[in-house]
Amino acid sequence: MKAIAIRRYGGPEVVECMELPDPKVGPDSVLVRVRAAGVNPVDWKIREGWLDGVLDVHFPLVMGWDVAGVVERVGPAVTEFRPGDAVLGYVRKDAVQHGTYAELVSCPVRTLAHKPAGLGWAQAGGLPLAGLTAYQGVVKALRVQAGETVLVHAAAGGVGSLAVQLALGLGARVIGTAGPHNHEYLRELGAEPVLYGQGLAERVRELAPQGVDAAFDAFGGGAVAVSLDLVADPGRIASIADASVREAGGHYVFVRPDAADLAVLAELVETGRLALTVASTFRLEDACSAQLLSAEGRTRGKIVLTVD
Repeated sequence: MKAIAIRRYGGPEVVECMELPDPKVGPDSVLVRVRAAGVNPVDWKIREGWLDGVLDVHFPLVMGWDVAGVVERVGPAVTEFRPGDAVLGYVRKDAVQHGTYAELVSCPVRTLAHKPAGLGWAQAGGLPLAGLTAYQGVVKALRVQAGETVLVHAAAGGVGSLAVQLALGLGARVIGTAGPHNHEYLRELGAEPVLYGQGLAERVRELAPQGVDAAFDAFGGGAVAVSLDLVADPGRIASIADASVREAGGHYVFVRPDAADLAVLAELVETGRLALTVASTFRLEDACSAQLLSAEGRTRGKIVLTVD
């Protein structure tokens, strides 16, 4: 099969298009013919070795954790899927080697959900990691309720914009931080925008004099400290970017594969209750260019690789 892989850590120069053996299919896995693979910042961070102290890595390493495609073969213990099923998944395994930037990928069933017919391939490929991160932060960690006021840091980003929509869907009022060029976008989503940076707490209190009920940090860079000044209960702060939030009594959210959560998200997108914007699509062979765009950190929507 054709795959985008690396033989060592490094910059864009280490990315290669390789011919590799087809993946083996374990008892609890299915073989998926890839139609789309989401590109996330964690992909180029893995390429540069940032997660070497956390995850076992083996080379050659096929990058990517997000996938959408069609089941070709199922393992002997699998009852959840059949050949021909359209699926999407956040395929993070215990070791990093057999990723989703490929024509074929072996996926544990715990990482997959059925793709709704009304959900396009590119949307399905871009949803899993960002969608699960927002869902597990807003719904599971923060337990946002109707009538609450929620502060979302980096609200216009891939994860932040989904967190905004999920909180609004639960009946909350949302205040979101963003640069001036994204304020109108946040208003379109239904959030109240504020400029990030020095003086943020004061600007938030102009909108919510008593502070906020909960805060979701998709940015880092001091957002947790600002949130502590605005939230009465530190246990109502969740961050995906700053693990020190745990020391303050909050939640550090490292997204986990969850088939049930993913099925809920896919249904929300298909029915129009959650909007996922695909900003750019690239051919599998152009994965390096896609990662360079991702590393710029300026893309409002998702970047997705498509596989013919």
